Amino acid sequence: MLECVPNFSEGRDPVVLREIIAAIESTPGALLLGWESDADHNRSVATFAGPADAVVEAAVRGAGKASELIDLSSHQGQHPRVGAADVIPFVPLEGSGMGDAAEAAQRAGEEIWRRFVDPIYF
Repeated sequence: MLECVPNFSEGRDPVVLREIIAAIESTPGALLLGWESDADHNRSVATFAGPADAVVEAAVRGAGKASELIDLSSHQGQHPRVGAADVIPFVPLEGSGMGDAAEAAQRAGEEIWRRFVDPIYF
C-alpha cells in the first residue's frame, strides 16, 4: 500500500480541479482520501492511497490531466512551481518501505514521459 500526495499548479479554477480529481478517481483501486486548494498560492493538493500499481496509475492520470488543462504561461500565484503537476511524492504505508515508494516514483515518471512527453525531474 502506498499513498500519493501530488501538488498541482491550479488552485482557482474549480472546473480544472474537478477534472484532475476525476482522472485520479477513475483509477480502479485508488482511493481518494481528500484534496484542498489555496487560491493565493494557486495550488491544490490531492491525497490518495491503495495498492502500488493503482496509486502509480492514478498519479499518471492526474499528472496527464493537469498537463492538458493547466497553462503555466499565464499562471500566477505565490508558490514557486516547476510544472502543472509540480511534485508527486509517494509515501509508504503499512507493508511498504521507502524502496517501494522510490520504485513507484520511477515508474510514474517513466509512464508520464511515455504517455504525455512531459519532462520529469527526480
